[in-house]
Amino acid sequence: MKIENERDMIRLVKEDKWMMDILHHVQTLQLPDWWVCAGFVRSKVWDALHGFTLRTPLPDVDVIYFDNLNLDEANEKQLEQRLKQLDTSIPWSVKNEARMHVANNIPPYSSSVDAISKFPETATALGLSLDEQGEVVLAAPCGIKDVLGLNVRPTPYFKQTDERTKMYEERIRKKNWVRTWYRINIIPVHQA
Repeated sequence: MKIENERDMIRLVKEDKWMMDILHHVQTLQLPDWWVCAGFVRSKVWDALHGFTLRTPLPDVDVIYFDNLNLDEANEKQLEQRLKQLDTSIPWSVKNEARMHVANNIPPYSSSVDAISKFPETATALGLSLDEQGEVVLAAPCGIKDVLGLNVRPTPYFKQTDERTKMYEERIRKKNWVRTWYRINIIPVHQA
């Protein structure tokens, strides 16, 4: 399948019943500013670009939302339990980005998309949601060029400090994505 733009990425998702089921499950929670993000999106695109017929297993399905009115972490765990009741086979992970700046020791995010823009890699800084009409919406604050080009590079945010650069490099080493997606290019930080 040829994937050249955002429209192609959305079509890829819409044709995937498993992904659409997940988006519909999350939509039932009626969370503010919600997205299913990161590897959920990136892995699907990379699997398609590699011609894989089987889905690469995900360690988790990241669900984020932005709610300044309820910053209690226990609420996130309750939401995970509600999602598990809808589908026990999914490794749900739910986070309220309105409180994650505390865990990450950084200034507060302004929205879920702002949080996505500060994910480690541009190819992972992606989110999917459903609008009021049930249409798939893609958030790509760092663009889609890298995910489509099979390039792994740090987001601008992760290039800002030596500490974050080291975190990025360690993450890339641990993930070892090249083992699964052999065509990806890891762009060294000094060239990114």
